[in-house]
Amino acid sequence: MFLRDKKSNDLVEVTDVSALFDPNKDDVAGRFHAGEEMQDVKAFSKADLAFPSGESLPRCWVDVHYRD
Repeated sequence: MFLRDKKSNDLVEVTDVSALFDPNKDDVAGRFHAGEEMQDVKAFSKADLAFPSGESLPRCWVDVHYRD
């Protein structure tokens, strides 16, 4: 799944999608999809990611108390 990094505006390929859907985890593993070479996997904060359209991540993915 591809998301956009809010700081650099570059695409990020999320390599651990299960962590993305887990509201108990603040970071996800992924790599930038920019340039010609494959980038190394690193941790990205969910707070710094959004959908490519600019829409924020769903609250149920980032807030463990989303039902409160």
